[in-house]
Amino acid sequence: MTINQAFDLLKDAGDIRAARIITDNVKYLPWWRVYFFAHQLRRGVPVAKIIHKKWFYGLPFYTNSYTLDPRPDTETLVAAVISDNPDSPKILDLGTGTGCIIAALVKNIYDASGTGVDISRGAIRVAKRNIKALGLTNSVKIVRGSFSNKKLTHEKFDVIVSNPPYIARGDKRVNAGAMHDPKIALYAEKNGLAAYEQIAKNAKNWLNPNGKIYLEIGAGQKTAVQKTFKNAGWKFVRAESDLGGIIRVLVFSL
Repeated sequence: MTINQAFDLLKDAGDIRAARIITDNVKYLPWWRVYFFAHQLRRGVPVAKIIHKKWFYGLPFYTNSYTLDPRPDTETLVAAVISDNPDSPKILDLGTGTGCIIAALVKNIYDASGTGVDISRGAIRVAKRNIKALGLTNSVKIVRGSFSNKKLTHEKFDVIVSNPPYIARGDKRVNAGAMHDPKIALYAEKNGLAAYEQIAKNAKNWLNPNGKIYLEIGAGQKTAVQKTFKNAGWKFVRAESDLGGIIRVLVFSL
């Protein structure tokens, strides 16, 4: 099978963009592999899950079925942290997934270091792989744990950042691509607020007195998440909107 034949088959199964990304990023394309990729495209599998690669904040990340694919909306979260912390922060990333947030921060902030935490063993393996590939093993450690456990860590951090699961179960706005992401990283009880309640309760144990916590939120969640953190004793600092004008990030301090 020629590259043009592969491109045409993949285009028919998905679209031109998908065909171009796959043929540009996958070097070995025998006929059986092309047909397999085409089958995945017809099933709605995201291209990143097919080639196991997604770019985020200018960096390449390995991704698979154990992790969310890094999304452009989350770059708003990274940019908010970078703008407030010009050098040397110690960062805790809750629910690290691919490790894309902690890696992008440490790559873009002078002398930054940190820890990425996830409950999923599969995600931990992915994050460690990405941290190693990006040459960050001396600056970032990846550990297994849950932000529902107040004894998660005895360390104190200057920055806590999190893109937790925040989709309410049964939410019809979830796109087809998300069906191939791990449910544990997408859905939260209490109408999508359970993870925020756990973080608001426990993260005070892990933050330095002058530190801040940065949270990604879903569309329309600002009021509910702000109330959750206020009730837990946090002070609201500001909100940040993504490129679509949706409030995507909330910042709090103690």
